[in-house]
Amino acid sequence: MLLSADFSEADISRIIEMAWEDRTAFEAIEAQFGLNQDGVIKVMRANLKLSSFKLWRERTHGQKTKHAMLRTAEVNRHQSKQHNKLHR
Repeated sequence: MLLSADFSEADISRIIEMAWEDRTAFEAIEAQFGLNQDGVIKVMRANLKLSSFKLWRERTHGQKTKHAMLRTAEVNRHQSKQHNKLHR
């Protein structure tokens, strides 16, 4: 498994951003960066404040959209259909 030292600061920032996004599955992070769920957790633990890490774990633990195999058929995008409308 890759260590966070193997990634640039920009890569770590993007991994953290993707991990916080509700609709980005861990499998997408693995495909892009080669980090499985345990690796993502280690990167998050090493780069977030303890309170932020705990909040993230509570938010993602058991969340179906973070695991591609658990997703329903309606969740076929990593962003909400409303995303562009909200950020204009």
